[in-house]
Amino acid sequence: MDRIYAIGDIHGRLDLLDRAIAAIGRDVAEHGPAALTVTLGDYVDRGSDPFGVIERLSANPFPTDFVALKGNHEELFERFLIDPGIAGHWRRLGCLETLHSYGVRVADLMMGVNYEKASQALNVALPATHRAFLDGLKTSFDSERYFFCHGGVRPGVPLARQSDEDLLWIRDDFLNSTADFGKIVVHGHTPVREPDVRANRINIDTGAFITGRLTCIALENAGYRILQV
Repeated sequence: MDRIYAIGDIHGRLDLLDRAIAAIGRDVAEHGPAALTVTLGDYVDRGSDPFGVIERLSANPFPTDFVALKGNHEELFERFLIDPGIAGHWRRLGCLETLHSYGVRVADLMMGVNYEKASQALNVALPATHRAFLDGLKTSFDSERYFFCHGGVRPGVPLARQSDEDLLWIRDDFLNSTADFGKIVVHGHTPVREPDVRANRINIDTGAFITGRLTCIALENAGYRILQV
C-alpha cells in the first residue's frame, strides 16, 4: 500500500467521523486507492453519539481497507457487559453518554446504584453487528515503518511482546521516553492541542469530544499530511 490513514480518538463524535470519512474520500480521489485506514480506538464515551459511531464503523465506511483498534474505553465497555461492578469506575470516564445512546436508562447510574440492571439492559440493546465489531478489535497493527496502537508501548519491550494493558492504558513511561521503539508509534489516548509529531512517536488525539477537532494523518513513504476536521 502507498498510504495509511490513521484517525485519532473519536469519542462519540459521529459528526466529525463523517467529515473524516469524506476527507479520506477526497484524498483517495486525489492520491490513489492503494491505501489503508486505521482507527486508533476510543469510539465510545464522552461524546453524544457512541452508538452512531459504532454503527458507522461496523460497516467500514471508508474507501479503503480498514483496521479498527481497541481503546481503553472499548475495554471498559466490554467488561461492563459481563462485570457490572466496573460501572463505578467507568461512569467517571463518560459511560453515561454511551449508555444513553444505546437507550439504557442512566438515572440510577448517576446515583451509583443498579449497575447490574444497566448491564443487562445494555446486553439486550447491543446489536449483533456492534458486538461483532467490538469482538474483532485489535490492540495493535504494524506496517513496515509504523506501529499503531491506542495508548502507547512499554520502553525496552519489543513491539511483538507488548502487553494489552500497556497498548491500551500506558501514559507517562511511554510519553516521556526518547527511546527508539524500532518503528514510529502512532497513537492517541492522551489529548494534545495539535498533532504531536516526534522522532519516535506521533500522537493524533486532539480531544475531538471537547475541542471539535478530529485528526486524521496520511502517512506515506515521503512523509505525512494532516487531515484535520
